[in-house]
Formats: sequence, structure tokens, C-alpha cells
Amino acid sequence: MATNNRIVETEQAREMLLRFVKERKLPFTASIADGKHRTSDQNRLQRQWVLEISAQLGDQSPEEVRGYCKLHFGVPILRNENDVFKAEYDAVIMPLPYEHKLKLMMVPFDFGVTRIMTTRQKTAFLDTMHRHYSEQGLILTNPEDLKHRSAA
Repeated sequence: MATNNRIVETEQAREMLLRFVKERKLPFTASIADGKHRTSDQNRLQRQWVLEISAQLGDQSPEEVRGYCKLHFGVPILRNENDVFKAEYDAVIMPLPYEHKLKLMMVPFDFGVTRIMTTRQKTAFLDTMHRHYSEQGLILTNPEDLKHRSAA
């Protein structure tokens, strides 16, 4: 089954989506999620934090940190808010042992979690990630500092 994901931010994009839906052969399944897709600034911040966390912990690679965060912070957000994700995750990944779940979050498998988030969901993910590691005494880049640095 082919999946067609679209971000609709303009009237033209809305018209193209309507045309696409109208031309589909029946039956088909459609899902629409409110909100804007995650931003590249959010992606850069996540990558920055993953590198910082890995360096400060010293016993996990950046990819291991990323996989841990996807599994522990991202999956609960999406399972709570995205019925399609919840159904797929619960059918395919939920029954697996923890170690396999963690591996599936990382390259080469890289089960999609943050890439399907809205900006609001990604903000919740980043807030949870920041709180979790800050409570362990790690120091992470303040997103406001990044804004000021790029403006300089």
C-alpha cells in the first residue's frame, strides 16, 4: 500500500490535495492531521542536543541517544495523538523485547517517529528530552542562544 504524505500550507497546496483525492480509485484510506510539520530549526536543535548528550554521557553514541529519545519520548506522544501510528506501533513493535524496540529506532531501521510530528508534537518531544537530561545534570544548548548566534 502506497502512502502519500503532504504538508498543506497554502491554498494552492489545498487545491492540489483535493484534486489528488478526487482522482483516487475507491476504496482508499485517508488521514489528516492538524498542525504544521516540524521545522528544520527543531531538527537542528534535536541534533545539537543528541551530540551534546552523547559527549557528556560518554557511554552512548549520538545515534543511541537519538534512538532512546525516539522510543522513550516520541513514541508516547504519537501513540497518544495519532491513531494510525498507535495501531502500527502496537501491532509491529510493541510485542518486541525492549532491545529490539530500541534498535528499530536507530539506523539502519530508523522507524519513523519525529519525522511525522507536527511542530507542537516536536516541541513537546524537545521539552521532554531537555527536562529528562537536565534533571541528570547535563547542560544543553538553549534554543534562544542559537537564535541570537544566527542573528549576529
